[in-house]
Amino acid sequence: IALKNGYASADYRDVLKELSKEQMPEDTILPYYTDRLKDLEKIIRDNDLVSLPEVDAVIRLATEAESAAVPAPFMSPPQLIGNTGQPGEFVLVTKNPTDESGEPMTDFGSPASTWSLTAHEARPGHEMQFAAILENGISQARVIYAFNSANVEGWGLYSEAIVQQYLPLEAQLFGLKQRLMRAARAFLDPMLNLGLIEPDQALAFLIEDVGISRPLAVQEVDRYTFRAPGQATSYYVGYMSLMSLRTEVELRLRDAFNQRAYHDFLLAQGLLPPEILRQAVFEEFVNPPR
Repeated sequence: IALKNGYASADYRDVLKELSKEQMPEDTILPYYTDRLKDLEKIIRDNDLVSLPEVDAVIRLATEAESAAVPAPFMSPPQLIGNTGQPGEFVLVTKNPTDESGEPMTDFGSPASTWSLTAHEARPGHEMQFAAILENGISQARVIYAFNSANVEGWGLYSEAIVQQYLPLEAQLFGLKQRLMRAARAFLDPMLNLGLIEPDQALAFLIEDVGISRPLAVQEVDRYTFRAPGQATSYYVGYMSLMSLRTEVELRLRDAFNQRAYHDFLLAQGLLPPEILRQAVFEEFVNPPR
């Protein structure tokens, strides 16, 4: 990327900064993300990754109140009990009103950043996960009482990984930045809560070594310390669980492995904890009862 664009430095931090300088105008962000969703759906179809839902995905911009409450893009799940057609929504947050620095949140406004975020929050990520729940008529036990953050967020990060190789190089780099941030969460969150690192140190690490903007870094530290202590570790834990499970299944099935059938099976299980999901995969997918 550095060679192609004539950048002075090929350090990933510097390349990310250069790519982040290209920011989409506010009034074009939503249409751009909508187009990006169509691109990802084509990748999913062309490479037979997973079955697409019958309903269209919904993307919208966050309100001021939503941006203040959750200063990062998020998935608003559909109504899971008594749903009469209400869809889930990928809510696009572009600023952190609680950050007093006045700096812009540049993490999701550059064209290269749109791929991994849309894959995570929409398709084949969270929106597809919840759409499959509604389409398959999965029981409340498997949707609500068995809800596990590692499985939900693990699927979002895993979804980024299965489309990664089909993306432009710039988008692949942003995808790796997002994965790096989830890995950083796995140790920064517990270190902050155990008093092993100070908030200012965690903030500096996120900005300088992960490469995210100050407004997003402020949101991250707030998340670890008082918004949702412990929850942010679930992303990388869930991702590693799903990656290791897939490796086991591929080694067991070899040429008989079909990733579309495998992903459809995973989504049909609901929001199961990783240990129970693994049990279901081996008892019903790898060794189906005869």
